[in-house]
Amino acid sequence: MADRPDAPTWLGDRFEVTVGPVAHGGHCVARHEGRVVFVRHALPGERVVVAVTEDRHPGYCRADAVEVLDASPDRVERPCPYSGPGKCGGCDWQHVAPEAQRRLKGDVVTEQFARLAGMDVSLDVEELPGGPLRWRSRARFAVDRTGRPGLRPHRSREVVVLDDCPITVEPAVEAVLGRRWDGAGAVDVAVDSVGGVTTTTLDRRGHPQSTRVVRPTGAASSAATGSRAERKAWHRDWQGEGTGFWQGHPAAAGALVGAVAGFAGVRPGERVLDLYAGAGLFGGSLAPGVGPDGQVICVESDAGACAAASDNLSDLPQAEVWQGDVDAEGLTDLLAELDGPPDVVVLDPPRSGAGREVSAVLADTRARAVVYVACDPASLARDVAVFAEAGWRLTGLRAYDAFPMTAHVECVALLEPAAD
Repeated sequence: MADRPDAPTWLGDRFEVTVGPVAHGGHCVARHEGRVVFVRHALPGERVVVAVTEDRHPGYCRADAVEVLDASPDRVERPCPYSGPGKCGGCDWQHVAPEAQRRLKGDVVTEQFARLAGMDVSLDVEELPGGPLRWRSRARFAVDRTGRPGLRPHRSREVVVLDDCPITVEPAVEAVLGRRWDGAGAVDVAVDSVGGVTTTTLDRRGHPQSTRVVRPTGAASSAATGSRAERKAWHRDWQGEGTGFWQGHPAAAGALVGAVAGFAGVRPGERVLDLYAGAGLFGGSLAPGVGPDGQVICVESDAGACAAASDNLSDLPQAEVWQGDVDAEGLTDLLAELDGPPDVVVLDPPRSGAGREVSAVLADTRARAVVYVACDPASLARDVAVFAEAGWRLTGLRAYDAFPMTAHVECVALLEPAAD
């Protein structure tokens, strides 16, 4: 309570509230005695009893809905026994019908653009095939001090020991849960498109310790960290680091490439920059469209991802892989090396977004289109606002429910310079 030295704490208090609108981050907004209460495990319009779980700031506190007095028609029974107040924090919307989850996510995107970019957007969050469970092909499980794996409660360092995770594909669950991981702080697991299972143990500082790969035949491999996994998306086969970045939902990569390709509309002879390129998914998918006289430059900082991208794009002579950080200085130098501006820029930055400086550099290019892939609508809205300040227009926006049962949503935005 350092921020409220003269105020009593509400921590542990229980009181009744009527729940207001959904907010970014997997909770809804309520008010009590003039203060904001961020409520998890509730839905807009519900009347609930909350228990305050955190009270550190003068203007707001955090709470869980522990009793539902008037339920929303969108409320359902949680399919996971580990979900709920004080339990696993991996999912935000287990208590919400899937179609209502998508409406809530659309409301969050709309609110973030209104608040952070001053823009009025409206969209439907698109469903991906496969349903809301058993979609997660990549996961990180925490490990407690006795070597037992699980997941953490919301905003906690404790570990809820699990014997199942219903949103995670069964081969990944079987590879990690129900066994001991002595000496590890966490275990990354990924299942690729052909059934290969990769597990990487990490120490308590998050540093990789060892990697194990089990091929579909069941034969174990003692491959070193960075072993390749097989992926399929957009009519091509891809290789990537076993537990390295790839979309967790099996259908997400293809859906996002389809949206990017549709917005980019690349033409023969054009130059494309693919920033934060990873294993080259977007650049490699767009390269055939620019043809042999075009150019695709994939920029990625991670050495392992660059090596995978080079292999993935080896049959596309118009595609190049450049290793380097995507920051304002490096991007400015890269643009200066080119013999002309890019026609299209594609970027898929981390959750924190590209940031003001990188967005400003891109807005100064003479590209005809920037296609921005984002896993956080707040970061996307902030960066879109930078483009808008420079005269660009948001001309397309799609969103995908690539993370069912969670508050996360994947967006693809099309930005175009204003007409002269």
